[in-house]
Amino acid sequence: MGNFCGRHAKLAHVSSTNFPGSTNSHSKSKLDASTTHSHSKTKQDSTSSKQPTNLRSLSQSLVTSKFDTSVSKNLKSFSFSDLKNATKNFRSESLIGEGGFGFVYKGWIDENTFAPTKPGTGIVVAIKKLKQESFQGHKEWLAEVNYLSQLRHENVVKLIGYCSDSENRILVYEFLQKGSLENHLFRKGTQPIAWATRMTIAIDVARGLSFLHNLNANVIYRDIKAANILLDSDFKAKLSDFGLARDGPTGDKTHVSTRVVGTQGYAAPEYVSTGRLTPKTDVYGFGVVLLELLSGKRAVNEERAGFSDETLVTWAKPFLTDSRRVLRVMDTRLGGQYSKKEAQAAGALALQCLDTDPWNRPPMIDVLSTLERLHTSNTTPRTPEYGTERHGIKHSRHPQIKKAANTNKL
Repeated sequence: MGNFCGRHAKLAHVSSTNFPGSTNSHSKSKLDASTTHSHSKTKQDSTSSKQPTNLRSLSQSLVTSKFDTSVSKNLKSFSFSDLKNATKNFRSESLIGEGGFGFVYKGWIDENTFAPTKPGTGIVVAIKKLKQESFQGHKEWLAEVNYLSQLRHENVVKLIGYCSDSENRILVYEFLQKGSLENHLFRKGTQPIAWATRMTIAIDVARGLSFLHNLNANVIYRDIKAANILLDSDFKAKLSDFGLARDGPTGDKTHVSTRVVGTQGYAAPEYVSTGRLTPKTDVYGFGVVLLELLSGKRAVNEERAGFSDETLVTWAKPFLTDSRRVLRVMDTRLGGQYSKKEAQAAGALALQCLDTDPWNRPPMIDVLSTLERLHTSNTTPRTPEYGTERHGIKHSRHPQIKKAANTNKL
């Protein structure tokens, strides 16, 4: 859910374990379920920055529904009164987003003390307030606090603090000015994102997922989609909404067994059919996002929702398998202003990520390496990039189902 800009993204929660056969074109749902998997001792990743060693303790806090204060030491504990003041008592003019979790407000706090300030002074933050009647929202609130209190990376949204006063459950994030990738790709009337910027966004997302997968705890994001990718003022992309994130398999385990959760159109087919969760589940979802960046089309066509089972993946695959036809997938709003060679290579990479056999999908670290190599080999883009240049970082190797935001549905 993260922080939103522009129109409100409305979500609703329902309980189920299967995809509905068809949906109303204006509905959105999230299938809710608990997770079960083995626990094992984890070690701190020597390549990560200030990562605590107790990620495995997250599962227990979710099971007991108790807040684990030991993993929140990096966060500011806000009082409800402070956040009321920061948002002008949660007034409607401060509202910037809405989701199944609750409402997202724009607020102002002091950069050093984090005390509430008047609008226009201090720093802007995104304040996400849980609906008190949302049990699933409470579970996701716990997951976000526990994961984001420990995960620090340039391509993961920063959680500044939380509020757990009485029945109130609130999260305070850094504010990302450009809002979601979904809005910039699909909202009518917006300027098309330039090709070079699209590839930079893909690299940012791949870098964020590589970071999660390469932790010793092996975090699986599980809800990669355009609506959960937020953009700063320079179009730098960050992963948001860690409510569905889970620890991945460890030791000799090949997968985590869960009920199915995620987003229609993005969820890997083997995960939907078996509930077996692996890092390759995220790789498939990334392939869908990469395909959205290439085509400018939604994962599920809103105009055909309820009338057809065709998704972006099923439509595009016949073109991706033929290098001579790959360019038919490309977003026409780009006006041909992109490197044909790079587009064909990106299409081939998307096809690998979308392989129906998860073992044939490349790990995210290899996806990242491929994208960086493709992008740097095209040093003279035909269209100017949005924002500023960014550099890579070093890496170490290694169903509840949400309908996609607003119009991403079957």
